[in-house]
Amino acid sequence: MSGSVSTVLLAAGSTGADPDLTRFGSDPFWLILIKGVAVFAFLMIMTLFGIVFERKVVARMQVRLGPNRHGPKGWLQSLYDGVKLMLKEDIIPALADKPVFLLAPLVSVIPALIAFAVIPFGPEVSIFGHHTVLQLADLPVGVLYLLSAASLGVYGLILSGWSSGSTYPLLGSLRSAAQIISYEIAMGLAFVAVFMYSGTLSTSGIVESQHDWWYIGLFPSFVIYMISMVGETNRTPFDLPEAEGELVGGFLTEYSSIKFAFFYLAEYVNLVTVSAVMTTLFLGGWQPPPIPGLSGLDHGWVPLIWFILKLLIVMFFFVWLRGTLPRLRYDQFMSFGWKILIPVGLVWVLFIAALRTMRDNNSSGLRPWLIAVAVILGLFVVAEFAFGGRRGEIDEDDDEDDLGPPSLERIPWPPPAETGAANSAASPIVMPAGPRQRQES
Repeated sequence: MSGSVSTVLLAAGSTGADPDLTRFGSDPFWLILIKGVAVFAFLMIMTLFGIVFERKVVARMQVRLGPNRHGPKGWLQSLYDGVKLMLKEDIIPALADKPVFLLAPLVSVIPALIAFAVIPFGPEVSIFGHHTVLQLADLPVGVLYLLSAASLGVYGLILSGWSSGSTYPLLGSLRSAAQIISYEIAMGLAFVAVFMYSGTLSTSGIVESQHDWWYIGLFPSFVIYMISMVGETNRTPFDLPEAEGELVGGFLTEYSSIKFAFFYLAEYVNLVTVSAVMTTLFLGGWQPPPIPGLSGLDHGWVPLIWFILKLLIVMFFFVWLRGTLPRLRYDQFMSFGWKILIPVGLVWVLFIAALRTMRDNNSSGLRPWLIAVAVILGLFVVAEFAFGGRRGEIDEDDDEDDLGPPSLERIPWPPPAETGAANSAASPIVMPAGPRQRQES
């Protein structure tokens, strides 16, 4: 399945010229090392910040105080939690496959870290006298590298559930595999429209090609990706692989101490990564917002501030969802992905392909049509997400109302007599369902 998605993405991005990527191979080793350490440190800081930020925002929504003890106003709470997890007892179940059980957390966290290598933080700057781009690396197929790295993370979840030697972790890992595969298809379709607009699969080239009304023209793709990335990261309301009401803790049930912390780290690093991908592909990346007077703030270190601000806004959207929406049923979640997101994504890709063909044939007057159709399709996706599942619930409620109010008279009492030598010796227990007192004999 991932191979077919990659073929479609390559075909979509092969029509335009890739940007000059030779500037990424001329940095000295010490500068590459500094940028790699800086990216790693940025992810660790954003993970520590994201955990406390989420808890404080949700507490604010629920009229609570939230973390307020450790550090200034509680902002070091996540650091203390990490130290506490490292000091806890490390337990390995007796039935676990020990080598795979220990390897699974690393398989989850490493792809989450390496995916950030192709995210552009800003334009070319000067570091200790050397001119370099604020990006660790870039490829002609940079977005495919992102999808591949994100896909590898699911192996850690599957291995963790299989190696735990328990039923609930196995069910949670199977749910996670089906969920990520399903929503990666919709995510790939959302990317195709971006590649058709920009003509490249390079992340730096996509950022440089965004201008004017890019945001409105790709609004349906933006909505599809916004929903898909929540399913991709197993976040509320799509956190079904670790639903505590059904699976205790899902694939995390048997993990403790530092191994549990690795899974927690992978979840929040993935949160930062998908937020950065949305910022890069749909929100202009490090470019300033299309507001008069800000167009000149696109050089030097200032674009890094724009990138971080946009990243925080997308992360706030994640937290807002968690504090607002309840968890969906698994059948509702999968039906929405396969019956709504993927068909809408296919229709939108066909529409973008038709518009691109007309543009290449020097057709004029396409922008009003593009904006109108984009808004209509975007509203359709939002309406289906908000009310599509509600119609089925209303129909079920109507069917239940037709049966009338529940009544004890419908219960078949007394129960049919049981046959057999063992049951014949015992006297039957009669419990009438009428208004009289129930009697036992």
